[in-house]
Amino acid sequence: MYIEACESYRKQTWRNRCRILTANGPMDLRVPVQHDGERLVTRIRVDWSTPWLRQNCYAIDSAYYSSPFFEYYRDELFAILERRREFLWDMNMDIIDFFCRKIGIAPQIVPTPDYVPQLPDDWREAFSPKRPNPVAVRPYWQVFRERYGFVDGLSVMDLLFNEGPESLSQLRSPLTELSR
Repeated sequence: MYIEACESYRKQTWRNRCRILTANGPMDLRVPVQHDGERLVTRIRVDWSTPWLRQNCYAIDSAYYSSPFFEYYRDELFAILERRREFLWDMNMDIIDFFCRKIGIAPQIVPTPDYVPQLPDDWREAFSPKRPNPVAVRPYWQVFRERYGFVDGLSVMDLLFNEGPESLSQLRSPLTELSR
């Protein structure tokens, strides 16, 4: 599977954010970035000058402390975040690797050496925080389901913390539909 490594960084995408479900409803967690005039997606720096990591970890703890599998994955996920990677790309690749391993998939992710305007099975434009999720997700158990019902469009973090080893079975059918 190719991942575009030579495109320009675009604001307001999932590259530096994710959505979780809290007691107050869906919440976007953001990683602030510094552009420094650089636009290449692999060269965007994480802005460590604000306490965003502490705030995001607190939000994740508050949202998922009562989920069935949170305690099994929390420390390893937080250790990845606490590496304080210089570049957003590197942090994202670490996070992608973590969630793929925990869910039980092993995609061979290959960064493109040059900009490729269109990739086979190109999903770059399929997901956006500004549009509804294009994939029909089968409802699964969520911590705040009694308050909000099933909430779609959340980070894979929500799925893993709530479903644990069963996460892969939840993903099989939506991914099959998306690749058609």
